Amino acid sequence: MQSASATTVQAVETTDAAVARHQNEGHGRRLTAAFEALEGFPALAESRDRVLRLVGDEQLNLGEIVAAVESDVALVIAVLRVANQQEGRGRGRIETIVQAAEVLSPEAVQSIATRARTFDFFERSSVWDGAPERLRLHAVSTQRAAERLAVETGYEQRDRLIVTALLHDIGSLVLTHAYPGYPAQVHQGARTPEERVNRERRELGVDHALVGGVLARRWGLPHSVASVIERHHADDASGETAYVRLADMLAHYAHGDSINPAEMLKCARAIDLDIEDLRGVMYDLPYPATRRIRQIDPCPLSSREVEVLRRLAEGKVYKQIAHELELSTSTVRTHLHNVYGKLGAVDRAQAVLMATERGWI
Repeated sequence: MQSASATTVQAVETTDAAVARHQNEGHGRRLTAAFEALEGFPALAESRDRVLRLVGDEQLNLGEIVAAVESDVALVIAVLRVANQQEGRGRGRIETIVQAAEVLSPEAVQSIATRARTFDFFERSSVWDGAPERLRLHAVSTQRAAERLAVETGYEQRDRLIVTALLHDIGSLVLTHAYPGYPAQVHQGARTPEERVNRERRELGVDHALVGGVLARRWGLPHSVASVIERHHADDASGETAYVRLADMLAHYAHGDSINPAEMLKCARAIDLDIEDLRGVMYDLPYPATRRIRQIDPCPLSSREVEVLRRLAEGKVYKQIAHELELSTSTVRTHLHNVYGKLGAVDRAQAVLMATERGWI
């Protein structure tokens, strides 16, 4: 026979378990409603209008269209979702806007942009208030920092990094919609990104990175994109996740926010970036970017011709190029003759300029 005290303890434990279940169910309903609300998350009106202008231009420049889409969180999400729903081998595997441009026609991109809801600084929405603006400013800053890191380290998956860096904080939109006190009440007292994530886990039981990964999968984005979003605050971040985590810190640093120097150095080491190069990135970030629009036309040159032309662009002479590529000088001369013919260039300077403008070297 149970004692009165034992019965009381059991009742309390049962009540606590019931309360926990109720709270979890409440969290689940809140998050589900927020996921559904994100279906109508708006694009910046200027971004949408730029895409429409570029698609309607008589001289269609696919690189400029890609760059315009990449500048906006909502447009990137919308284009990737549609591209990943297309039948064929690429279904569910489209990681970048460049890839999306290969499976979607300009008319399809135009249709996506036309249907997009928009926000404007001078016309606030009662639903989202200033959330779209805050997210976009930080997202673009993180994207810019990630691009710079990719250049510094020679990271090859730059097009995908542009996407993952831009979308890394989409989970914060979910939490903003689900919890009226987010982020101010949840983050109170937290200074660094790590401290804010820990506060989210303690107060809500989840963090924006985890929720963002769930949302990306819900939208049908590839695992390679969703996993980076989900783990961009992980202590053991590596590969592209470490790029995004470091870029996020750099964006906060450029805004004057507090950053943990030890965590920043740990991320830099994870991507093989030394401290001197990191200092250079930190110095440059507050200054305006001079981003060159990528040309994504197919390159007519062979891989060997590209290697030869790249070395020519570095100022090397035929003999040096031949030595580095283990070719004869005459073979180098033949490769460059073929390059000039394919590009319609009259000399090395014009060939280098044309290939550089198109992003081939």
